[in-house]
Parts: sequence; C-alpha cells; structure tokens
Amino acid sequence: MKRIGMLTSGGDCQALNAAMRGVAKTLFYSGEDVEIYGFLDGYKGLIYGKFCMLTGRDFSGILTKGGTILGSSRMPFKQMRDPDENGLNKVEAMKQNYYKLQLDCLVILGGNGTHKTANLLKEEGLNVITLPKTIDNDLWGTDMTFGFQSAVDIATTAIDNIHTTAASHGRVFIVEVMGHKVGFLTLNAGMAGGADIILIPEIPYDIDKVIEAIKKRHDRGSRFTILAVAEGAISREDAKLSKKEYKKKMENYPYPSVSYEIADQIQKRSGMEVRVTVPGHTQRGGSPCPYDRVFASRLGSEAGRLILKGEYGFMVGYRNREIVEVPLEDVAGKLKMVDPNSSMVKEAKMLGISFGD
Repeated sequence: MKRIGMLTSGGDCQALNAAMRGVAKTLFYSGEDVEIYGFLDGYKGLIYGKFCMLTGRDFSGILTKGGTILGSSRMPFKQMRDPDENGLNKVEAMKQNYYKLQLDCLVILGGNGTHKTANLLKEEGLNVITLPKTIDNDLWGTDMTFGFQSAVDIATTAIDNIHTTAASHGRVFIVEVMGHKVGFLTLNAGMAGGADIILIPEIPYDIDKVIEAIKKRHDRGSRFTILAVAEGAISREDAKLSKKEYKKKMENYPYPSVSYEIADQIQKRSGMEVRVTVPGHTQRGGSPCPYDRVFASRLGSEAGRLILKGEYGFMVGYRNREIVEVPLEDVAGKLKMVDPNSSMVKEAKMLGISFGD
C-alpha cells in the first residue's frame, strides 16, 4: 500500500489540477494499492491536519479546470520556524501529521517559497516530491513551469485588445503584467503582443530613453505606442538605492503601482495622453492552455513514476525539452531571472523593441 499526501501552496495558477491528475492517474493505473490524501489550503492543511481522502473520481474532469481543487494559501518560509499564535511548532506539526497518516511521500506543488519549505521538510526526514508551479517561470532548475504559458496567453490577449483602442485614439497605453522580481512573463507577452517598449525588473529603465522611444515612433507617423511593464519594473535611479532607502521611498509612494508613475512622467514630459491597463489576477485564472495541460500531465506522470520507484527528494523539472529530476537542495532559495544579455532580449532589440536602457 502506498499512502501519498498532496498539497498546493502559494499563488494559484492554471494546470495545478492537471498536474495532480497526472500524479494520481499514474499511481492508480500502476496496479498498486494507493491512497491519496489531499491537504487543504496548502501548508496550513498539513500543519493543522485538515485533509480529505481523494479517489479516482476526484481527479475526473479536472484536466481543463483552473485553480486548485485542494485550495491554497501563502505561508512565508521565513515564518515557518516561528510558533503560531497559539505557540504551535509548525514544522513539528507538519511532521506529526505526515507520520500519523503513515505517508510514504508528500507531493508538493508550488513556486519559490513553497520549494524552500519543501526542502526544509526533506531535511527533516520526510519523503518529498515537488512540481514546479508559477506563472512567473522563475524557478531554478527548470526551463519551464506550468501556468506560465497560460498566463502568457492571457497577458498577450490583453495587449492584443489594447492595440485597437490605442490605434483608434492615438494614445500611449501601458499594460502592467505580473512579475515583481522577474520579467519572463512580461518579456514573452510583450513580444507576442507586439509591444513597442518592454520594461522588466532585470533591466532598470531610464525614463528619458522610454520617452525618446515613444517620440521616435510618433515622428515616424505612428499614432500610438504600447508599453508592456512588469509590476516590478524599476528605474535606474531606484535601482541604485539600498534596500532600506528604497523601502523608505515606497512608504510614501503616491502611485498605485510603477505603471502609473511611468504614465504620469510620460504625460508630463511629452504631453501625450497615457492610459494604464492592469489585467491583474486574470493572468492566474481560467482554463489552462493546451500546452500547460500536456506539460503538467507529463510532470505529474513522472512524479508518479518516482513515487512508485521510491525515489524522493526531487523536483520534477524540464531541461532541454526533457523531463528531469532536480535535487531539491539545488532548487530551494534560488531565483531564475531574465539575463539582460540573453539571445531573446537581443533579438527583441533587433526587432526595434526598447527596454528603456
């Protein structure tokens, strides 16, 4: 008998259900006796013993369903060793619930913070397998994460739709794309949507260069300009500040986000009419795209195979178009970022896209 625990942690995204389905179907079709316990609302469920037994019926019809059937929550890694409000040792509580259910393995689906905690549990002696979930595609050790391509589709559609109104009114439009620290989503959606300017956290922008690019388009006869701006985009001036100085500045920040600051600066310096569109959490929602359905299913299937073989302590990742096993200690605490000198950035610049640098 194999007893497997499963949870989804952190921000939700498309294809979480598809990935869990991939694990479950592989285990159920293996011919072995299997019990799967789903912990509710991420690590909270594992800490407080909130779970349910899942059968094959629970995994039926969820391939195309967005979100997560188990629910999710954010539990910051840096607070994991801190007792809760009642003095409960959260790490010990997770271990106790794992052993109470006599689990053979815990399957954890999540992003960066989730993987730090997963590695902590592995170091505490639990058998863990993880799957790489995030719309930011910023997990170390894998070329791709599920949820990313679906989010790119949604952000691209937003940029596509802005084109018609921008062209009709002759305006500058800013589409703010998710990504606090990493710009993969903005870079891909910006290129796919034909954005004229792409601003990402890894390439601090010069507002004068941004306005210069807009004016060049205007001088060539273009009626509009579209900027794809990551929510974590940062100016050259702010990038030079220390963490303490930047935090102090943000305490009195007068704008809802950086996109509105950029819009205000463009409008004041150029006199052009600027509008901001924020797709926000729509980028996390809806049905997973076909790519993510296939990709998440493949990752889930490989996780199931590792469980059946008794091989634990890995994230199932994707490198050079192959599914691979990556040791958890190689993933935890590392962030994959856009290389400003990457071929994709260079090719975007050859296409005439400005990065404000």
